[in-house]
Amino acid sequence: MTHNIYLYILVAAAVSFLIRVLPLTLIRRKIKNPFIRSFLYYVPYVTLSVMTFPAIITAPKLPLAGILALTAGVAAAWKGLNMMGIAALCCVVVFVCEMAAPYLM
Repeated sequence: MTHNIYLYILVAAAVSFLIRVLPLTLIRRKIKNPFIRSFLYYVPYVTLSVMTFPAIITAPKLPLAGILALTAGVAAAWKGLNMMGIAALCCVVVFVCEMAAPYLM
């Protein structure tokens, strides 16, 4: 069985192209259904969350450090801290947790 890499690339490009072009060609008028509109409104946020939250927990050596950083970040965001401050706070939390881990175990 031969594997033709160019065929795989062509199929992947065609599928990617169709996913992007079909909604533009099939849906010509404004979407009026409130359920579909609200669904489409939240799709980017859900996609970002699904990609981000597992990475937050699995990126550090200790999953507990990721969970604590996530908790600290959510609390800081709730209090109104800006994005740069939240990122710095989360990095500090992970750093402190990973530095303290050998002493706690």
